[in-house]
Amino acid sequence: MIHYTGCPVCKSELIQEQLTAKDHTVSKNNFSIWHCNTCSVRFTQDVPTEDAIGAFYASDNYISHSDTRKGIINSLYHLVRNRTLISKRNLVKKEAGMSKGAILDIGCGTGAFLDTMKKAGWVINGLEPDATARTKAAELYNVEPQPSGKLFDLQPGTFHAITMWHVLEHVHELHAYIKQIETLLTPKGKLFIAVPNYTSKDAEIYKEHWAAYDVPRHLYHFSPQSMENLLAQHNLKLSKVKPMWFDSFYVSMLSEQYKTGTGNLLKAVFNGLLSNIKAWGVVRKCSSVIYVISKS
Repeated sequence: MIHYTGCPVCKSELIQEQLTAKDHTVSKNNFSIWHCNTCSVRFTQDVPTEDAIGAFYASDNYISHSDTRKGIINSLYHLVRNRTLISKRNLVKKEAGMSKGAILDIGCGTGAFLDTMKKAGWVINGLEPDATARTKAAELYNVEPQPSGKLFDLQPGTFHAITMWHVLEHVHELHAYIKQIETLLTPKGKLFIAVPNYTSKDAEIYKEHWAAYDVPRHLYHFSPQSMENLLAQHNLKLSKVKPMWFDSFYVSMLSEQYKTGTGNLLKAVFNGLLSNIKAWGVVRKCSSVIYVISKS
């Protein structure tokens, strides 16, 4: 287990316990979430080490690895996914300022986004820590991701775009990853980081039952302020913040299950909609956000 005596983002010692959340996916154990009073990041305390955390991903319900369609929530996820893949593709093309280029998708899962970019004419590279997910990527899309450790073997200045779709919150070597990513970007390259946002309305509603805490797999729980702090330490700057409107509904549906044991679809949809209304015009309050990042 890793016990932090200082903030994993800014190293401040002004940290305190905030709440306790349950791992509903695998272990059913409780984990403590702490808050940094300096940069405002939250982090899961006493998390398994990188070598030990693999067991907490060992579930057929973990959709990014299994690509499962089991249950109504996962079925709805797949229904929406095609639209979000196109939206991500268009965002990358627009912000990178090119219709084709070289892209690295870190934590590419079963390869759906890589396939989307390959069909758009991009030169693709993918990294994925889970061997099962890498196998599925080859089977489903004929793409061959490499193990995540290969990140540090890639050539500097290679990629016009680097994407991390709900990945950074899983990375043990947080600062080492960000430092390496900065070197891999071309001078005008763009980094896209999508993460849950604990300052959202749905997080406020569900509190310790908020599914996007996803302990212990989510090591960190970012606010926009904490993300800017992290980037500034590595010669990167936040250019734009973009909303992920569908995430509030998906997270609320899971959160209702965690809170009640059975779920309430209508209530989840209402709370997801309420969260988006609160974030309308204030994207930094969206349930999940995409940070578009440039070199300083």
